[in-house]
Amino acid sequence: MTTETDRAAVEEILARAAEEGRSALTAPEGRAVCEAYGIPTPQERLASSAEEAVAQAREIGLPVVLKIVSPDILHKTEAGGVLVGLGSEQEVADGYATILANAKAYDASARITGVQVQQMLSSGQEVIIGAVTDPSFGKIVAFGLGGVLVEVLKDVTFRLAPTSTDEALSMVDGIAAAEILNGVRGSEAVDKPALAGIVHRLSRLVTDFPQLAEVDLNPVLATGNGATAVDVRILVDPAAAAEPVRFGQDEILAAMNRIMKPAAVAVIGASAEDGKIGNSVMKNLVNGGYAGEIYPINPKAAEILDRKAYPSIKDVPGDVDVAVFAIPAKFVPAALEEAGEKGVAGAILIPSGFGETGNIELQNEVLAIARKHGVRILGPNIYGYYYTPENLSATFCTPYDVKGGVALSSQSGGIGMAILGFSRSAGMGVSAIVGVGNKADIDEDDLLTFFEHDDNTELVAMHLEDLKDGRAFAETAKRVSAKKPVVVLKAGRTSEGAKAAGSHTGALAGNDRVYDDILRQSGVIRAPGLNDLLEYARGVPKLPTPKGENVVIITGAGGSGVLLSDACVDNGLTLMRIPDDLDAAFREYIPPFGAAGNPVDITGGEPPSTYRNTIALGLSDDRIHSLVLGYWHTIVTPPMVFAELVVDVVEEFRRKGVHKPVVASLSGDVEVEQASEHLYAHGVVAYPYTTEKPVAVLGAKYRWARSAGLLS
Repeated sequence: MTTETDRAAVEEILARAAEEGRSALTAPEGRAVCEAYGIPTPQERLASSAEEAVAQAREIGLPVVLKIVSPDILHKTEAGGVLVGLGSEQEVADGYATILANAKAYDASARITGVQVQQMLSSGQEVIIGAVTDPSFGKIVAFGLGGVLVEVLKDVTFRLAPTSTDEALSMVDGIAAAEILNGVRGSEAVDKPALAGIVHRLSRLVTDFPQLAEVDLNPVLATGNGATAVDVRILVDPAAAAEPVRFGQDEILAAMNRIMKPAAVAVIGASAEDGKIGNSVMKNLVNGGYAGEIYPINPKAAEILDRKAYPSIKDVPGDVDVAVFAIPAKFVPAALEEAGEKGVAGAILIPSGFGETGNIELQNEVLAIARKHGVRILGPNIYGYYYTPENLSATFCTPYDVKGGVALSSQSGGIGMAILGFSRSAGMGVSAIVGVGNKADIDEDDLLTFFEHDDNTELVAMHLEDLKDGRAFAETAKRVSAKKPVVVLKAGRTSEGAKAAGSHTGALAGNDRVYDDILRQSGVIRAPGLNDLLEYARGVPKLPTPKGENVVIITGAGGSGVLLSDACVDNGLTLMRIPDDLDAAFREYIPPFGAAGNPVDITGGEPPSTYRNTIALGLSDDRIHSLVLGYWHTIVTPPMVFAELVVDVVEEFRRKGVHKPVVASLSGDVEVEQASEHLYAHGVVAYPYTTEKPVAVLGAKYRWARSAGLLS
């Protein structure tokens, strides 16, 4: 595979296609594009007569494949435009005539450029390599098994383009059926670096020429000493090169700092009447303890909540950082124009009636006004936002005053209410709760940029239904997650967009795996459900960062030990193989009928000292990096006795400088609920009645630690 690229050759081909108004390249053009970027293809020629096809087949070597070449026939197989395995000159001559007849029968008006005569490759593992323009992430590349398998199994991996060769190799190794590529049942192992090279070079091609909307290399035949793209299909669309509007980090921070830490807030549509949104927002700002200036804006009131009201935000005597809009949607443009002239940094649009109801025109009008004045919009169609370090409750929901290091956001108002309720019920300390709604402007990328630099935030948890600019989010998340965990709940695991895709790669990219792969590539912890998002947000910051992969289970019940072991495997945790000396050390503390190994089963009838001694051993041995505790309610060691002894021994080792993640599963009567709360309050993530949740939280911590490069 060559290492040089010939951009001029590709530019010439694309210019010719554009001049002719074509949205697809012909097969010979596709091959030439691949050749220009060092992607191997079979030998081929273009024939314009049966005699020429025979001569070319003789030159290439029989058997050959014949394919129709027409800018109007994209699906050659459906048109009867592909014949394979033509082993004689007569078959080639007859095949030429057959393909032309089939093409005319399929589309009588189709322009016929000729017939492609291609070397027939008969051996190798079929794979698919492609690139597509994703609505959220822009240019992405895909790799998977080819042929029927890709349609049935959809076993594909994705990455943002461009990819490095190492990232491309991780794609090849990342499919579920990767073992097939290593050679099974005596078959030859394929040349993985050659496949990774094609992925890498394709990613460079679509990055250099973003008007390439879709590129399908399907199949690619991989052997032990190379890989060849047998069929090439390229779609062109100038719109695929469009870039979303992006702000620089400094611009984002300047606006977000004023929005999250305002010196003055105006409430447009403030009201003295109970039950009005403008009244609730005012009360929350006042009663929440916000110490900045609060300006009610209402042309029909002189005073609201003991504060002078102003007819317009332009009448406010001082500067205003944030304007909270609590007025009907139709009045927002005019009021936003005035807010922009006033110089506000952020417009918090609570009202609905914009894009979510189909009124895209109004939403675009509001965004244009904001852009004109340099105002950033949060919303519309949101519950507002909280930033607890400033005692700021710019929302119609109730104030929240449990301060801590977790920042949460949601695209849905209903999910926002669930976040608020869970946080209050669990006593979870938060730095921020933010609704993003329609995301006409401010989105998760802006929030992440602020939280990255916010000393009050330790973890960011986000519910989202889509990403307006997935590439910007992925790049920002990768940077942020190197310092702080980022947890995402992506709603909507299926995509109707796949139905409209024009290629194999396009259809495959419609599935949820794109988000899964790219979020993982960015170091994001993906939560499978809402409760998981909230439990990860609450629990991950409580756990120390592990120093290695060795996890040990200590349990008083064999059944719990089995379930905890399953949960560890499900969450990608490594159960330590206990060395002989450590096995002997554990056996010093457990009864003869117990079991060392991993899990360490101390049995249910043991006194508190057995739990204490085995947990202390697990914390003291440097080879053990995390502990999972399984408790079974007994009279000998009641739940609160267990909880208190665990806290006591864990804190003893913390004082010695030993900080290891410890999670616990408690089984028993209702007393285990209080015991779990006691453990959680002291930094041991514990749950009653479940073996899955504590291990899932530990698994989330491990996924972040691995992506951040913190594990030895």
